Parts: sequence; C-alpha cells; structure tokens
Amino acid sequence: MIDTEIAIIGAGPAGSTCAWKLKQAGKEVIILDKSEFPRQKLCAGWITPKVIKNLQIDLKTYPHDLTSFTRFIFHVYGLRIHVKVHQYSIRRYEFDHWLLERAGVQFYPHKVQNIRKEGDTYIIDDAFRCKYLVGAGGTHCPVYKTFFSNFNPRAKNSKIVSLEEEFPYDSPEKDCHLWFFENKLPGYAWFVPKGNGYLNVGIGGKFEGLKSRGESIRDHWVSFIRKLAELGMVKDHKFDPRGCAYYLRQDVKRFRLDNAFIIGDSAGLATRDMGEGIGPAVESGILAAAAIINGSEYSTKSINKYSVFDILKSGF
Repeated sequence: MIDTEIAIIGAGPAGSTCAWKLKQAGKEVIILDKSEFPRQKLCAGWITPKVIKNLQIDLKTYPHDLTSFTRFIFHVYGLRIHVKVHQYSIRRYEFDHWLLERAGVQFYPHKVQNIRKEGDTYIIDDAFRCKYLVGAGGTHCPVYKTFFSNFNPRAKNSKIVSLEEEFPYDSPEKDCHLWFFENKLPGYAWFVPKGNGYLNVGIGGKFEGLKSRGESIRDHWVSFIRKLAELGMVKDHKFDPRGCAYYLRQDVKRFRLDNAFIIGDSAGLATRDMGEGIGPAVESGILAAAAIINGSEYSTKSINKYSVFDILKSGF
C-alpha cells in the first residue's frame, strides 16, 4: 500500500492547482486520475486574466498557444452585441497536462472504485492511504459520492447537459461568439477559436427545461450547426460531438468533512450564468490547499457565483 499525507483524486485544473500549492509548501501529495495525460476534455476553454494571475502563468513562457480576445460577440434574440473583454482561450488537452506536470507530484493513472475512512486515515482501493483526501474528480467524483452526496444532493434544476466538439479548422472568423436563448434554448451556444488552427463549438442548456418541453440538447445542436453553416462560420465539416453533464453553483452545505475536501466541479462550483468552471476550479484548489497547509477553515464564499463579473471587469 502506498502511504502519503495527501491524496487528490482528479488531475484537472482543480486537482493540479491544489497539488501545486501543497507541493510548494513542502507537503507530501499524490494525484490519482482515471485517465492518462494528456487527454481530451470537453470544454469551451476560455479563461480570464484572474485565472492567469491565480495560476501565476507567465504568458511569455507558457509553452502552448493562448489565444487572446478583445471582444465577445453576444447574440440575443436576434441582436448582435459587441462586448469589450480581455479573455483567453486554451486547449484543455494542453492546459491540463501542463498544470499537472508543473505541480511536480507523483501521478497515478488509477480509476478509484472504493474509499473508506479508518480512524484518521482514508483508504483508497486498498492501494493508497492518506491523512487528507481531496475530491477533484468532477461531477462523478468518488469523494463526493462517498462522503458528500447525502449532505449536498445535486439539485435537478441546476443540471446542465451539453454537446460540443473541438477540431482543426481554419476559420476566417477570429472572434468568440455566444448565442443566448436561440430557439428558446434554456442556455447558450458558443464558437471559440483556439490556437494552432483549432476551433471549439458547443451548446449547453438546463436539462429540466429541455425535458419539460419534450426537447433534447441534440435537437438544438442540429439547429445550431445548421446556423453556423448558413452564417459561413463552419462549412463542410462532418460533426461528431460528445456530450457531458454537470451542475451549476448551488447553495452547498458542506465542502469539508473531517479531512476530506471537495473542489471544482466535485463541489458544483460552475458559475450560474455561464456554467464556467475553470476559474472556480482553480480558486477552490488554492483555497483547499491553504486550509490544509494552515489548518484553517475551507470556504468557497470568496468565489464568484457569476461569470459576468470577471468577464466585464476584464474588459476595462
């Protein structure tokens, strides 16, 4: 059995950021994740200057492309609204792998099946033992399921379903576009150009809202890609989207139980307006690490519940 002071389950931005901070403080920490890295990850992948600052990223030395946007184009009920911003887009395939490598901790590709608490320690699949346990495994995180699901049940009306695809495409359109309430979708669609000739397009909406009207996210996807073709934004591409589900920010009761923590999407921190998860994931990882290092309270109250504040603020 492998013994460590801290085990983090999930190697996305939340887990890797938490591990990075813990390692800087001289803590013994490992990360487990069901996937090998680098790995594909569904995500529009835009980040704010706040994320850059929190992660202490040097834009001159970051080894991958960071596409910069000075405006977003919002489409609302047929209106085209230009909004001044200061944002970046990243490819999660590159970004997550870089964060994991930078953390500089031992990484184990391992799909967690069972966790139990024995005295003051946590036993993971009879293979790993730790004093502190951090759940950063996303919506289906085993730490959440084992210890937090009874305290923090997922609210049905906050469930988001999405379809998206990221693919090489040399688009003449270089702005980020967002469509809200298109065909009465209870959500929005996006078009996000990325570095090295990649493009991410996707659509997401509230599951309960779609279900109540007898619709599916795929119905809206078909309409969306047809619109992209009509606008000349994506032509002659055979789409093969992938789906995922996650939950918007709720009034969560517990983020910590004894020495077990949940961060990022495991804690349901995606913003209520845009469903943006990278910023909250990074912040929660830093906060959880600080609580372990300092023996202090772990709270997510300082993390914004809405993306609009960081988006609009970044434009000025």
